[in-house]
Amino acid sequence: MKETRSTCCYCGVGCGVVITSEGERITAVRGDADHPSNRGRLCTKGSTLHLTASPAASAGRATHPEMRRDRALPRGRFTWDETLDHVADRFAACIREHGPDSVAFYISGQLLTEDYYVFNKLAKGLIGTANVDTNSRLCMSSAVTGYQQTLGVDAPPCSYEDLDHAQCLFIAGSNTAHAHPVLFRRIEAARERNPALKVIVVDPRRTETARFADLHLPILPGTDVALFHAMLHLMLWDERIDREYIAAHVEGFDELRVAVREWTPAVAAEVCGVKAEDIATAAKWFATSPATLSLYCQGLNQSSSGTAKNAALVNLHLATGQIGRPGAGPFSLTGQPNAMGGREVGGLATTLAAHRSLTSAIDRAEMARLWGVDRVPDRAGKTAVELFDALHSGEVRMVWIACTNPAQSMPNLPKVHEALARAELVVLQEAYRDTETAPFADVLLPATTWGEKEGTVTNSERRITRVRAAVAAPGEARDDWAIAVDFARRLETRLAPGKPSIFPFESPEAVWNEHREATRGRDLDITGLTYAMLEREPQQWPFPEGASEGRVRLYTDGVFHTPTGKAKFFTGAYRPVAEKADARFPLQLTTGRLRDHWHGMSRTGNVAQLFGHVPEPRLGMSATDMTRRGLADGELVRIQSRRGAIHVLAAIDPELRSGQVYLPMHWGKRFLGGKDSAGTNTITNPAFDRDSRQPELKHASVKVEAVALPWRLAGFAEIDGARLVEVLEGLRELQQDVTFLSVVPMGRDRPGVLVRAAHSGAPADGWATRLDALLGLIGEGVLRYDDARRGGSRRVLVADDRLVAARLSGGEEALASAEWLKDWLASGQPVGPVRRFLLMPSAKAPSGFVSAGRTVCQCFGVTATAIDTALAGCAGSAAERLASLQAQLQCGTNCGSCMPELRERVAASASADSSGRRVA
Repeated sequence: MKETRSTCCYCGVGCGVVITSEGERITAVRGDADHPSNRGRLCTKGSTLHLTASPAASAGRATHPEMRRDRALPRGRFTWDETLDHVADRFAACIREHGPDSVAFYISGQLLTEDYYVFNKLAKGLIGTANVDTNSRLCMSSAVTGYQQTLGVDAPPCSYEDLDHAQCLFIAGSNTAHAHPVLFRRIEAARERNPALKVIVVDPRRTETARFADLHLPILPGTDVALFHAMLHLMLWDERIDREYIAAHVEGFDELRVAVREWTPAVAAEVCGVKAEDIATAAKWFATSPATLSLYCQGLNQSSSGTAKNAALVNLHLATGQIGRPGAGPFSLTGQPNAMGGREVGGLATTLAAHRSLTSAIDRAEMARLWGVDRVPDRAGKTAVELFDALHSGEVRMVWIACTNPAQSMPNLPKVHEALARAELVVLQEAYRDTETAPFADVLLPATTWGEKEGTVTNSERRITRVRAAVAAPGEARDDWAIAVDFARRLETRLAPGKPSIFPFESPEAVWNEHREATRGRDLDITGLTYAMLEREPQQWPFPEGASEGRVRLYTDGVFHTPTGKAKFFTGAYRPVAEKADARFPLQLTTGRLRDHWHGMSRTGNVAQLFGHVPEPRLGMSATDMTRRGLADGELVRIQSRRGAIHVLAAIDPELRSGQVYLPMHWGKRFLGGKDSAGTNTITNPAFDRDSRQPELKHASVKVEAVALPWRLAGFAEIDGARLVEVLEGLRELQQDVTFLSVVPMGRDRPGVLVRAAHSGAPADGWATRLDALLGLIGEGVLRYDDARRGGSRRVLVADDRLVAARLSGGEEALASAEWLKDWLASGQPVGPVRRFLLMPSAKAPSGFVSAGRTVCQCFGVTATAIDTALAGCAGSAAERLASLQAQLQCGTNCGSCMPELRERVAASASADSSGRRVA
């Protein structure tokens, strides 16, 4: 057994982890108590990383190169030499015939800094195209341009330790409790130490984060700029600004006064859908606090006015002098583990390395000299939405995709899928062969992933951490930087024969050293760092040569990276969402993250227990909107936008106001499909911000209606963990024959699958038989019932006196018992008491049976029902009840991700007792 220090591969908090491995298998993971970013804490995702690396969960890994020379043929296995030579030949021919901009690279915020650097040099240095963009465009590019337009450069000025000093937290567009749980634990601890800490949350939904707040502003989607302008209007009116700081350090004050003059609280209240007095309270708390820290994420960024939202929030800090000191500043929370590293090396189509600009002749000359090339592009390349539009039109002919899943994550997926199908060549460099993008790939290059890679990442607080390999790569998989270097050298011999290679790298450290040199003299200068120093401990930038430590916070001297040294007020106008609700599409869809899943779920989606908290795709709707449409909780609905439609179960969501619906962004075609569905992003909006080019994934106008699909199916079964991925893939292959099909893992100690389907009629002969075979419902011992007249059919398998598989199909009435049967299977209880009900379509569960409900505490598998049952026997204050609950069940005593919900349930229990009621 050995232990290896590394970094978590999920969000941008950048938690340090300690990996335990035996031989070539990762067996456990824990938080690194010595890492300053998380101090030993991990969330539910981080603490289950070892499960995602298990042989069962890794069954979908890509382990050898594959390619096809003909689209009509399946990919076959080839050697690395054969594959990379083929791709180099194709790229070289395309570049010679159609120019460097006929090819493109679409990469990822989950790559390491060294990987990112090589791809950037390959595109902008060797090929001469700026067509290299990243999925960070979908999450962080508005934060980039917001910082650039106000503070001069893309440099988050704060650190996590500012959470310990803040007196007011202003959280906008971030459900931090779910998206960045470890940081939320730090926020909870700060409030415990300082009960006077004020927390303001701006979010259309009443999320766990919002319910934690002293003041929640549930603004209408997209109205953030109106709110921020109104707050600044009040600060000016009440003289709650720092005129001395403004005069010394900020430009554009007169223009700013004009920009916010008409934004009275009354006007903003009408636009934002909140109370004018709440806007006034937020403005007062923000301006008068000794230290105000803003935290913000996708709610501001994923917008057609994302730059304006970011910059208008920075205005509040500049106007009040709430920047450059402990506990104060505008702090953009990064969504991916190395979106920051990618921004540092110029991994976006709109930038060059080390925060240089493509439009600056000086910057271009510096990069050309460093790289040893004649020139680098002088204009921006195709950004994410533009890139796939160009692929669709034929302007871009070949695309290389690395470590990302655009066939799941891009908006307007019907068009993206068409673009990938039209491309002359699609190269996919990926650790998993079962992503939504994989079927479009002509070439599949197997890459290493977390636990197998060496390099560095940078987190939200500018802290660089070493990533280390604990086990060897599986099969023939290679590191991403090494694949890119190998390809680049082959392409060099075709595009520039006889010239020395500009890719001399033999290790990730060699790549990083060149990146380090590129930062010399820049705002993010790290020339004082070495790999050896990072081996000892993580470090923040800037860390120039001669420095003894990195800088905790920026702009402490009031000097900004602009020509005058002064920051700039943003004076742009409020613009509404790109797609307004109307009579045809009257509802506003917003998307977001789940606590226990990550992005497209290529990793978390193969671990059954991570589905305990949110077991399957559900469209959240207000009770009012469901009643108005005659919909029942759990009913199958059709949600349609101007781009497409999908089918999904609807659920009452108390977090939403009438007129809004919510669907998590994770659900791609692998989990929420059907013949015409590609998952959530089938219906999202590709309209993008004119400055950041970030699409408005957070808002689309939709309609929701009941569906007339008379044939329904529900199936569930325990599956041998070693076969789980195989069974999931087999079930997903059935999608093309039905209108709706949802497939998810289920269970904890005994993993299984849950499948639901609906169609206009029973599928063609053989479809149900294929499904039954995958669920283990073929052969002796299977209980069968078929109603030819009504079209109902039931298959049930009992083994060792336990229900282990069932499939119910036919009209809706045939599925009446599906929910309690599923819960009975999950409970593992003996089947004796319900044996006579197994083939009966009874919606009522047998007397005395209570479903365990969803999992609240992932670490110890504690369910909602268990928590409420335990609380019924607790007494005393909320703190005493919580202590008693944790002593009984251990929930919330490990990673703490469930603590917000536990506190709410405890508070509800105490409130019910004080009013003489009991919690249902």
